[in-house]
Amino acid sequence: MIAFILGAVLLATANAGIPRAAVPRLDGRIIGGSSVDISQYPYQVSLLWWGSHICGGSIISASYVVTAAHCTDGSSASSLSIRAGSSTRNSGGTVVGVSALNQHPSYDSWSLDYDISVLALSSSPLLANIAAISLPSQNQQLAAGTESVVSGWGTTSENGAAANQLQAVTVPIVSSSDCQSAYSPWYSITARMLCAGSTEGGRDACQGDSGGPLAADGVLVGVVSWGIGCARPQYPGVYASVPNLRAYITQVSGV
Repeated sequence: MIAFILGAVLLATANAGIPRAAVPRLDGRIIGGSSVDISQYPYQVSLLWWGSHICGGSIISASYVVTAAHCTDGSSASSLSIRAGSSTRNSGGTVVGVSALNQHPSYDSWSLDYDISVLALSSSPLLANIAAISLPSQNQQLAAGTESVVSGWGTTSENGAAANQLQAVTVPIVSSSDCQSAYSPWYSITARMLCAGSTEGGRDACQGDSGGPLAADGVLVGVVSWGIGCARPQYPGVYASVPNLRAYITQVSGV
């Protein structure tokens, strides 16, 4: 997919110290986390493109999944499906097709602003070990330091090979002002973005499982979007802010 090529080019640019655009978190890495079972995160799904894992996502109802717009950009609904109810990303669980792709009309592939898509499913994936995650109220504020959990499939080091087992890590919310200071002058942290990460580094979602969930107290507050490097202390992870994009989610899904 185009996003994979773009991600590789932008990552090389950012590592050279001259970042030009936000770097999508493609390729599957959760840093500083541990292996977990899908029963702990029953809303987590693997987004498939022609049957292969490309991103994460979150079940928000029997009919809809939320993911990142940069995961779906350039794709058709017929090319996408989701795997739910499996701790491994390439097997098991239930695979359900996507009947409609709703990518935010204001999505900007350069800045990754409005980085959210809502997928309508061809059938309900909800079973005993598969469940929807709750959504926050519109424009709900999250205090800096609030503990949140990001989950997805990936390795535990910046340059490691992708793992097959679901991973999760706890990260604190970072204020928008502190996050903007970290990324200035190259990047803008907009109102549609939320930041989380440890000031000491070592814990993060990284170049991967874009579209996956950031949850606080069992509520979906963020969607893995972009960042620089992996778990670097100076760069928090950046997520699409679900509270500030809630109106669009409701408009499309009724949830």
